[in-house]
Amino acid sequence: MIKAVFNIREGKPYGFTVTGHSGFGEAGSDIVCAAVSSAVYMAVNTVTEILGCEADADVKDGYMKILLCGESSAASDIFDGLLLHLRELSEEYPDFIRISTEV
Repeated sequence: MIKAVFNIREGKPYGFTVTGHSGFGEAGSDIVCAAVSSAVYMAVNTVTEILGCEADADVKDGYMKILLCGESSAASDIFDGLLLHLRELSEEYPDFIRISTEV
């Protein structure tokens, strides 16, 4: 099961943690894991490399965490888009992805 927890402040996400593996398919051919991984990496790379936002990030096998060091409405919008995307995936694959938020 993939678990994604989004950190919310004043109604907007400022970070998230994604952990686990979906178990939908075998490693290397798991479409759920690939969809989540691709979306998460795109969001993090856009925030850090394209927007140039400072963030604390940690990446390991089956684990990614990012928290913005400051305020950025553009980064929050990207995290909002990721949250929406992952919610849609979790509706399609409810046994493999869980999404939650923390204030």
